[in-house]
Amino acid sequence: MFDFKGKNILVTGGSGGIGKSIVNLFSQYKGKVISINSTHADFSKNDDIYQMLNNLPEIDICVNCAGINKINSLGNIQEKDFDKIMQVNVKAPFLISQYVSKFMKKRGKGKIVNIASIWGDKTIEERLCYTTSKSALIGMTKTLAVELAKDNIQVNTVSPGFTDTKLTRTILSDNQIKKLLSKVPMNRMANPYEIANIVVFLCSELNTYITGQNIIIDGGFSIT
Repeated sequence: MFDFKGKNILVTGGSGGIGKSIVNLFSQYKGKVISINSTHADFSKNDDIYQMLNNLPEIDICVNCAGINKINSLGNIQEKDFDKIMQVNVKAPFLISQYVSKFMKKRGKGKIVNIASIWGDKTIEERLCYTTSKSALIGMTKTLAVELAKDNIQVNTVSPGFTDTKLTRTILSDNQIKKLLSKVPMNRMANPYEIANIVVFLCSELNTYITGQNIIIDGGFSIT
């Protein structure tokens, strides 16, 4: 169905549950995947980001999947934690998109997908930092899409809902997961590959006209 042979594909956060599935699926379709995780670059540090970028080949497809979260109530949020979440979840995708888009412009085509979250569209208590960062990422995507459309570069956001990853099960207890799933019409979490399938479609030759969109994959949670 898909063929990414000859394409250089950058995936940040490629060792995580969703990121790993994205890497595996692109590789399955013969893409040359460059997977970046925290062992390669610390996205809380600009110098690490710049060093990583300078070592890249020209990128055809970029998936900004790296992200961090820290749950805390308003009065207990430390400024350093807020700043770090903004740096990793917003500034890093900005710097990466700015860099890779230069080469995409030269070729007259390219695809960028930013992985946000259902919490960029909705929210619950103790998600101030994360919701703020993912809302910003969705907004960034829209502006990138408008600016880069004339260069045939499509930019979209994919926002997963509750996804069965190690991070999800670390952050939430079994009881919390059960309570949240009771509000999901499909009554289950997403498999990471269900997220990866949409990312791969958006980056494929089948997608010729979708840009600036926030694709929410949440089993119907956000419409209830």
